[in-house]
Amino acid sequence: MSEVQSEPRQVHRSYPHNVILSDGRQVRLRLMMPGIDVYRLHAFASSLPKDDLQFLRVDITRLIVVIHWAQNIKAGLTVTVLAEEDGEVVGYASVHNDQVSWQRHLGELRIQVGQAYRGCGLGGLLGKEIFAIASDLGIETIVAQMTADQRQAIALVERYGFKHEAVLHDFVIGRDGRKNDLVVMTCNVAKLESGAQ
Repeated sequence: MSEVQSEPRQVHRSYPHNVILSDGRQVRLRLMMPGIDVYRLHAFASSLPKDDLQFLRVDITRLIVVIHWAQNIKAGLTVTVLAEEDGEVVGYASVHNDQVSWQRHLGELRIQVGQAYRGCGLGGLLGKEIFAIASDLGIETIVAQMTADQRQAIALVERYGFKHEAVLHDFVIGRDGRKNDLVVMTCNVAKLESGAQ
């Protein structure tokens, strides 16, 4: 079976650029580079509280997982926007898209913000970047998956017009062996863009 080669994804937004958070702090947003950012993202993941790591879709505290993520960027399957302050990653947002599957019109949203940067609008700003990028990539629908107890994350995507599609009971298991329900939410990208203006 031959391996399908992906074309590099074209993002029409200008990076890097600075944004001001609601508390007055300034962070720099830029696209993740597969080679140079692996260790920066890994360091960010390693700094996250245990509760944040509990139900991550992939364990980004493992360097090999972040290396695989970088390979997906190189292959055109993932676009990641990093938020930095003083050269350190303080948050990220990604859209993951399999161009050759029967779900190639879908993009999966993942956002993570460091503890010291919550409640100041960074998650929303990162979301807006990803919504615009998804449109550039021709993605029609964004999918967000989170556990039922991630109420802040659910509230954030609801503000952008995501609707509940399903609750899968005991579908995920955390690092501590505890099971939790998985909430699946979706939103049309055109609707996201109008809501993000």
